[in-house]
Amino acid sequence: MIRALGLMSGTSLDGIDAAIVETDGEGMVRPGPSVSIPYKPEERRILALALEAAKDWEPDTPMPEEIAEAERHFTLANAVAVRELLSQERLKPADIAVIGFHGQTVLHQPARRRTVQIGLGDVLARLTGIDVVNDFRSADVAAGGQGAPLVPLYHQALARSAGIVEPVALINIGGVSNITWLGADGSLLAFDTGPGNALIDDWALAHTGEPVDRDGALAAAGEVDMDVLEALMSHAFFDAPPPKSLDRFSFSSDAVKHLMAPDGAATLTAFTVEAIARGLAHVPGVPSRFIICGGGRHNPVMMSMLSRRLQGGVLPAEDLGWRGDDIEAEAFAYLAVRSLRDLPLSLPGTTGVPEPMPGGQLHRAGKVLEG
Repeated sequence: MIRALGLMSGTSLDGIDAAIVETDGEGMVRPGPSVSIPYKPEERRILALALEAAKDWEPDTPMPEEIAEAERHFTLANAVAVRELLSQERLKPADIAVIGFHGQTVLHQPARRRTVQIGLGDVLARLTGIDVVNDFRSADVAAGGQGAPLVPLYHQALARSAGIVEPVALINIGGVSNITWLGADGSLLAFDTGPGNALIDDWALAHTGEPVDRDGALAAAGEVDMDVLEALMSHAFFDAPPPKSLDRFSFSSDAVKHLMAPDGAATLTAFTVEAIARGLAHVPGVPSRFIICGGGRHNPVMMSMLSRRLQGGVLPAEDLGWRGDDIEAEAFAYLAVRSLRDLPLSLPGTTGVPEPMPGGQLHRAGKVLEG
């Protein structure tokens, strides 16, 4: 068993999650303590500028300065998160074998064999005094895989540790939503289903000044525009078979821009739910349960819509004793250990890569930098 620390910042740009896991990188997992550090408004602004700059960034050209600046700030913010968690638990750097540093996705174009997660792994290793594994997706994409989702192998390990053997679907609703289908025979299938919270968050920020639709209050005050929802669901992505993955900007809220703020929020929330439901057409069996992870499970309007649309069996990760906000950070701690042991991070059934694919780049710590 190896004690690893995972760091995750999703496409919703809400903050950094850090979590400690003890694992063998295979079927044994013991989640440990965690911490979440919300982004300061300035940090969120810098990252948002990087995402905008990445839209026009062509391959084989220098990194735009907005992205380079964001990478520096982002790496330092992650170092602070590591130190915060270690201090909280009275741990020393030597108590952690490796950090799994996902980075911040600013560009994801698997069709062009290109994916970019910013974050300076070598700098983080020096700042924390702990070995760091980062760049988890590049090898998969270079080999023809989608590079996402990468969490399913950890989902499988969690399910096994909980003794779950029947067909079950784990649905992660972050900035983008994805599904992991686990068969009773150990089979594994995963793919992005569509938008998650990103469109809703952007809509809420534009109309209320809040970065999220807190407690689904805005959506609860509105009504779903069924014509708009039908138009949104006409996108070719939903009928395409897996493997498939998305960028944060694969969909836009232009279709709801003429709606009042509550109706737009309700319609975008229904869009996320309907996309998840449509994704079930691509799984090989009917799940007995739908376990919801990620920030979307905090939205009671979304959870209610999911329960109605999926006809029951919808429960938050906490009902199994898991911590739904920490699963992705835990997953990258787990994947870092797999990387150290040269085990696959992705499979043909999770990203469409031709064969099980190891990955990640290791950065040795050396001397700890102060400041």
